Amino acid sequence: MATILSFGPLALFRSEASSHVIYYQNGQMTQSGPGLAFWFLKERASIIELPMDDRQTTLFVKGHSQDFQEIAVQGTVIWHITKPEKLAGRVDFTLDLASGGYNADPIGKIEGRVAALAEQAAMAYLEEAPVRTLLDSGVEPLRARLEALLLEAPVLKDIGVQVVGLNLGRLAPSKELERALQTPTFESLQQKADEAMFQRRALAVDKERAIAENELANKTELARRENELIEKEAENARARASAAAEANGIEAAAEAGRIKQVEGARTDAERDRTAIYRDLPHDVLMGLAAREFAKKLKTIEHLNVSPDLLAMLTAELGKARTPSLPG
Repeated sequence: MATILSFGPLALFRSEASSHVIYYQNGQMTQSGPGLAFWFLKERASIIELPMDDRQTTLFVKGHSQDFQEIAVQGTVIWHITKPEKLAGRVDFTLDLASGGYNADPIGKIEGRVAALAEQAAMAYLEEAPVRTLLDSGVEPLRARLEALLLEAPVLKDIGVQVVGLNLGRLAPSKELERALQTPTFESLQQKADEAMFQRRALAVDKERAIAENELANKTELARRENELIEKEAENARARASAAAEANGIEAAAEAGRIKQVEGARTDAERDRTAIYRDLPHDVLMGLAAREFAKKLKTIEHLNVSPDLLAMLTAELGKARTPSLPG
């Protein structure tokens, strides 16, 4: 806004470079241009100040779709003044020379016109299609329609206002409708999540089964190898027993042969000795027997001689002493 400094009946007016000032004195326009500064008499002056920078008007439209569903869109319209002197004749931008503010609300009036045009066009667009079609199409078709309408709107050009830009947010249904529209998608996503979870579980079960089968296969292989080892050990034990039995048999056969040979030799010797004794006289045999008996005795403490034995010994001695007569 401009700065007004009062010095009695005189005052100093100074504006910014982004403002267009129109100065009237005694009902006649004396100065018009941006960023003016001048002295004036308050009783005779009328000053108009128009902002020449870009302005933003907030836009909020709530309408209904073709199927009577509530839908809203929010955005901003950017505009500026192109013909300040023409606009000053249509909208009151006169300043209060005491405070430096506007006597009315000119900016609000322009924003109202811009917003009214945009709201009418937006509501008409929303009524042309069902809510699902509108949401699927997005905000771009609406933005293009509003921009084309506002850029060439005669009601704005006639007052020297030009729309230079339009920004729109998303089309937003009511909360209840949004939840209803989200339900199928949510259910679909939930179903996909459940399927993914089931697949993970199935994969985990398959892995567990594979692990169990692998463990069972390992145990089976170990059992088979253990059986092979047991059979091999049994076979080796049988082979060792067979070899030991064979060795014992050979040793027993050799021992039996040796014993047989020794006993045979002893039997032959005994037989030869018996043959020798068989041809000896009776008294010689008795003498040999007595000698062998004497070898067995260490001492003789008592000797009993029966009459029969004494008679026999005497007879034998007599035979031994009697010389044999030649025949």
